[in-house]
Amino acid sequence: MADAVTPPAIALTVAGSDSSGGAGIQADLKTFTALRVYGASVITAITAQNTRGVQDVLVLPPSIIAAQMASIASDLRVRAIKTGMLADRATVEAVVEGLEAFPNVPVVVDPVMVATSGDVLLQPDAVDAVRTRLIPRAEVLTPNIKEAARLLKTAPAASLDEMEAQGRALLALGPKAVLVKGGHAEGCEATDILVFQAGSLRFSKPRIATRNTHGTGCTLAAAIAAGLARGDALSKAVGDAKDYVWGAIDAARNLEIGSGQGPVNHLYVL
Repeated sequence: MADAVTPPAIALTVAGSDSSGGAGIQADLKTFTALRVYGASVITAITAQNTRGVQDVLVLPPSIIAAQMASIASDLRVRAIKTGMLADRATVEAVVEGLEAFPNVPVVVDPVMVATSGDVLLQPDAVDAVRTRLIPRAEVLTPNIKEAARLLKTAPAASLDEMEAQGRALLALGPKAVLVKGGHAEGCEATDILVFQAGSLRFSKPRIATRNTHGTGCTLAAAIAAGLARGDALSKAVGDAKDYVWGAIDAARNLEIGSGQGPVNHLYVL
């Protein structure tokens, strides 16, 4: 008798396509592969993008976004979902409605608002929809310090204690946990703070001086989703994701891809 085959853990990314391959759907699928999770995808937008910036964006119709989500839900046993670039209010609404077909599946919400290059990826009218409709569905919300400030309509945190306080304030929007990322802060260490109802945890790594950081936010959220898909507790998924992203940045020190902010090395673990 043949040995039983264990089905792979499946993670779903709902995000935009990055034509240069460093962020978005492409970064997420590379991350899932590197972390030995089967990756499925729902594309929300197509960007003309490279390491120097975003030149154009085509937001897909809500109907095709909904159809992609329904197709996946009807056939694949998804164990974790990561959301990224959602572009506008209609897209956010379509994704929130699509998530109803995935009851009890943990959702990692990366509130992508601005690209590494500074280009706006979430329209102003969509921010409120993310705040009131999507974030309450999140197992964990993963804003950087600028995104956390925008969601709270306040100034960016200037210290670790302020980061934690803002994470605590974001919990009031309904997610089970908030990971406030400190990659945009100053100092010799990059510290992310996981805030949840019972307390908080801090994850620190030495800051790496490099221009190759394109897609780090997407990659971290995807790595957390991969851990949750494998059944890891959130704290372990976050810690392992932090280690993976730090290693991907470190391994990309000498990569020469494009003339702007290059990507991290997603596949270094292989």
